[in-house]
Amino acid sequence: MSAEEDSVFDVYRDRVSRPLYRLFTEYGTDEWRWLVLGMTANVVARAASLLPPVVLGAAIDSAFQGEDPYALPLIPASLLPTNATDVEQFWFSVAVIVGSFLVTAVLTWVYGVSANNFAHSVMHAVRTDSYAKMQELDMWFFDDKQTGEVMSVLNNDATNLERFLDDALQNSVRIGVMLLGIGIVLFLENAQLAVVTLVAVPAMIGFTYWFMKAVEPRYAAQREAVGDLNTVLENALGGIQLVKTSGTEEFETDRVRESSHSYYRKTLAMLRLNYVYRPGMELLAGVSFAVTFVVGGLWIITGVAPGPLTGELTAGAFVTFLFLSQRFVTPLAEVSNIVSQYENAKASCERVFGLQDIPRRVTDRSDAVELDEVEGKVEYDDVSFRYADGDPGEADRAEPADEPDRQGSWILRDVSFTAEPGDTIALVGPTGAGKSTLLKLLLRLYDVDRGAVRVDGHDVRDVTARSLRRSVGYVSQDAFLFDGTVFDNVRYGRFDADLEDVLDAAEAAEAHEFITNLPDGYETRIGERGVKLSGGQRQRLSIARTVLQDPDVLVLDEATSAVDTETELLIQRSLDRLAADRTTFVIAHRLSTVKDADEILVLEGGEVVERGQHGELLSADGLYAKLWGVQAGEIESLPEEFVERARSRQAETVLTNEDG
Repeated sequence: MSAEEDSVFDVYRDRVSRPLYRLFTEYGTDEWRWLVLGMTANVVARAASLLPPVVLGAAIDSAFQGEDPYALPLIPASLLPTNATDVEQFWFSVAVIVGSFLVTAVLTWVYGVSANNFAHSVMHAVRTDSYAKMQELDMWFFDDKQTGEVMSVLNNDATNLERFLDDALQNSVRIGVMLLGIGIVLFLENAQLAVVTLVAVPAMIGFTYWFMKAVEPRYAAQREAVGDLNTVLENALGGIQLVKTSGTEEFETDRVRESSHSYYRKTLAMLRLNYVYRPGMELLAGVSFAVTFVVGGLWIITGVAPGPLTGELTAGAFVTFLFLSQRFVTPLAEVSNIVSQYENAKASCERVFGLQDIPRRVTDRSDAVELDEVEGKVEYDDVSFRYADGDPGEADRAEPADEPDRQGSWILRDVSFTAEPGDTIALVGPTGAGKSTLLKLLLRLYDVDRGAVRVDGHDVRDVTARSLRRSVGYVSQDAFLFDGTVFDNVRYGRFDADLEDVLDAAEAAEAHEFITNLPDGYETRIGERGVKLSGGQRQRLSIARTVLQDPDVLVLDEATSAVDTETELLIQRSLDRLAADRTTFVIAHRLSTVKDADEILVLEGGEVVERGQHGELLSADGLYAKLWGVQAGEIESLPEEFVERARSRQAETVLTNEDG
């Protein structure tokens, strides 16, 4: 994929519609009780918090000045101390104010607990579902090396959504209740002065709409920059040994600096709008307060309604207006935070569902059967394959005969052979010939484009992937180990295995001796990717893991290519034990390790160009014989025709990787 092309995240993220609505409908419904409880408590708490200024205004007009009867908006007079003494009215006001503070405090605690339960429960489900979906994605997705993007989705984006559900959602309800409640109270107190106080609201709404439109693409760009930075950091840390041995620390630092600076620039671009929006909202709210103070103050001082206004304004009502209009400022100023969190959550939600919406090519059919009691007969019947171009959700790709061949597009062409139960089939040939890809089709890491791969007569597409992979053991040249103990790594995939099973597997893999010499034996922690072990030790643990799996079919993908000669002999001996009485496929560059195979397939350019046993292929004097001669030292180098074909094939492989 070229730098200019969108990643698969970009493609599916852009297709997500109403992401936050989808978040609530797909995940929020299971936790709706917490949401309803939190929202209800939030609304009542905010309504209760509006009582003190209103009660204060009533107390000023009635208890303090004795000018008007004791009255509160929307409260029947029969429930108020209208005929009580000033002292009784005073203590009634105190009780109501204290009660409102108490109710506000208790219900604020209730909605805080409820909101946290709702937010964290939803995010737990989102994070685990996203990880489960990522686990199910096809190998083409991971071939694209987008682990940094995935980590950003699972960590950063999930955290953003959690913050939105926990803070922004509740705060938006709080602000909505405050603004609506204040507006209602002001109109009930004095509708004319309320119009003066709220005159700036349309401007605030228009300003907020502009901000939301302007900030949305900047948040999306910031989230992309986070994913890019994570990818660069992960690559640099994952390849730290290469960085150090190559002396390229400065180069990698520059790459991190560039990605970090891109994130810095995009973050500042987003923050600049916040720096404009929040002060602008505070200015508009401040103007509203100032106008209210001027108009109401003149009304009280002169006793005459200014301008077109009519009627009277009491001192208590004026105090209530000043208190509530001041409270009007803070919620409106906080809208910028809500909008920021909303846009951030929207961008993150698009990425979360973009990941979840990526389709799979390799899936179990509805009528797929379990593959049981495998004998080990494997057939490749006119198999052709290429790495897919474009969107994995597009229609099925055309077969080779249906479209013109593009240079490097087809990795395998019309490959056919049969392995009988117990046979050992060796695959040899130059780099990029398609050897590893051929055996990945057996595991259904990819599906064929034409032809079929069969195990005991079953097309692998007709059986469940789990049962198929349970029957096939895979040992690659890159032995992956998890950060944990030796014991846990050996029994990975066979979690019910006991210590005796693990010991037997380790002995069969020639690993028991070095394990017992480790500081804590089988309980020794080996570090991330097994960094505390040598390459040969990691490989033998990988073989022990496969021994414990006891597969019916075995795939050895250059399992001894990265170790020294002495270690290779140990590993080869364990592999010979493992391969005994099993159908075995071996990919090897060292031809001496496969000369005893039942059949050797020589691949070049994705096609089988030679096949037979070791002696037969030497007698044919073809590519295999030339490769053998070079490795045995009988000839100094390959003939130029083979070199040119190898160079051409490598160039095609590069083009294929770019296309696929």
